[in-house]
Amino acid sequence: MSQDERFAFIAEWYDPNASLFRRFELLYYPKDGSVEMYDVKNHRTFLKRTKYDGLHLEDLFIGNKVTVFSRHLSLVDYGDQYTARKLGSRKERTLALIKPDAAPRIGELIDIIINAGFTITKAKMMVLSRKEAMDFYVDHQSRPFYNELLQFITSGSIVAMEILGDDAVSKWKMLLGPANSGVAQTEAPDSIRATLGIDGIRNAAHGPDSIASAAQEMVTELCSGPCIALEVIQPNPPKIFRDFCGPSDPEIARHLRPGTLRALFGKNKIQNAVHCTDLPEDGLLEVQYFFKILDN
Repeated sequence: MSQDERFAFIAEWYDPNASLFRRFELLYYPKDGSVEMYDVKNHRTFLKRTKYDGLHLEDLFIGNKVTVFSRHLSLVDYGDQYTARKLGSRKERTLALIKPDAAPRIGELIDIIINAGFTITKAKMMVLSRKEAMDFYVDHQSRPFYNELLQFITSGSIVAMEILGDDAVSKWKMLLGPANSGVAQTEAPDSIRATLGIDGIRNAAHGPDSIASAAQEMVTELCSGPCIALEVIQPNPPKIFRDFCGPSDPEIARHLRPGTLRALFGKNKIQNAVHCTDLPEDGLLEVQYFFKILDN
């Protein structure tokens, strides 16, 4: 690696004060871990070359979101051909669809996906209508199990995720194993379908067979961004879930409530893993905001 080697990306940052996206050229120097930023529109330096320990070479790929001095940046394109040639050759996106039979084990499946080196770039939990299911499985219309498949896939919640990684399509298919869970238990006993599936339809998860299929199947209503919003339903959910999350400061949570979410996964008062509704009267308002206002 040469002293002056650098990688260039086009990055977008949403400016909440101006309600618009600002575009920057982000330069990263792997030799010393320093960064530079240039304002694309105004043709001027935004950040002089500065050493920054919070950014690493493995974070730099199209579609990822990185933080540079408290600014959350989306990497939307390569800044030059050298960067595209060196860093962009093998990155792919594919669809990871968790079926109703495995949706209750979504946490376990997310761990498998992340531990395999994937980045989850989009995710949404939904219940498919019969029409949506028919559109998704249009290539299966002539199969004898088609109606049973439609009935199953619309029987409960599914989780659709866009995942990104090296050779993502083939790597995700390998993690899944053969489509029939019985066959998977013999041929790939450690695969997802072998351990979580039951048969050829109730087989835990789905993945496209090719890059072209992945691109087609991911034209769905997936939410973008690094957060997942959940509506939690049970008697007195604000208090119960707030107790489950723990104190907002993870250090206090680890001292007073070591088993809570913020104690286990939080870093500081800002990066404290989860937000939860604090007041009962705010519950309906926040649910409407995320699942009605933003959805429209």
